[in-house]
Formats: sequence, structure tokens, C-alpha cells
Amino acid sequence: MIDDYLGHWWVLALRGVLALIFGIMAVAWPGITLVVLALVFGAYAIVDGALAAVAATRAAKGQRAPLILLAVAGLLFGIMCVVWPGLTVLVIALLIGIWAIVTGVMEIMTAIRMRKEIQGEWLHIVVGALSVLFGVLVLAWPATGALTIALIIGIYAILAGIMLIVLSLRVRRMRESVP
Repeated sequence: MIDDYLGHWWVLALRGVLALIFGIMAVAWPGITLVVLALVFGAYAIVDGALAAVAATRAAKGQRAPLILLAVAGLLFGIMCVVWPGLTVLVIALLIGIWAIVTGVMEIMTAIRMRKEIQGEWLHIVVGALSVLFGVLVLAWPATGALTIALIIGIYAILAGIMLIVLSLRVRRMRESVP
């Protein structure tokens, strides 16, 4: 097993290079990255909906309803994502903003309720406040929030790509040192 891993160091390097290229492109063109992600998700949802429809036709009568609902939802959401990719991106950003606000409020409430049982509850409150602030900012500027998400994805891909390349070089050195 280790021989297989060591012998395929180049796969790690290739994955790293591809991640690095994707990351650079995502950072350079975050808007295009988001639209492409929305389109890819839309295509996936359409295919998933179609496959659910096929499964519904083959299922027993009592088992069809959930599959039909899944098929309709997949097809509708997929078509909407493909027809309106920009709107899809904004809706996702708005959902993230709402989620951040709800999460932040719950964090603050938890800290207040537990203030007599824990020390440093103020840290919990700060985390909650930051989450609420982030959510409000995303809701105020959803397009900017979405672009920021694309930038974070790009930065992650760049860092992951660099780490994979470094790992591949170490694995290659290990392979060369094994008799």
C-alpha cells in the first residue's frame, strides 16, 4: 500500500497544481467563479432530478411520492440556477447572512444563560456579535458578500494546492530513499 502511495507522488503534485490554478482563477475572477458554481450546481440538480424521476417510475406505488417531489424540486431548482445564476448567487449569500445572524443571536443568548456557570462568557458574546455583524453586512451588500465567499474559496484552493505540491515533493523524496 505504501508503495502505491509513494509511486504515485505525481498525482498529489497534479492535484496541487490544479487546485493552485483554480484558486488563482477564483481570486482573479470571483464573479465568474460564482456564476460557474451556480451553473454547475444547476446542472447537477437537473441531473439529480431526472434520476429521481427515473427512480420514481421504477419504485413501488407507495414509494413514488417522495421521489416525485425530489424530482420536481431538483428539476425546478436546477432550471432556476441555470436560467438565473446571478440570482442564485445572491440568494445563497442572503441565506448565509440570515444564518450568520441567527447563529450569532443564539450564541449571545447561550452566553447570557450560562454566564453563572462558565468563565469567559464575554468571548461567547463577542463571537455571537461578530456573527451578527457579518450577517448584517452580507445582507446589506449581498453581492460583496458573495464575492468574498468566492475569494475565500480561491484562497483556500491556493493554500491547499501549495500544501499538496509540498507533500508530493516529500513523498517523491521518500520514494527515492526507499530501496
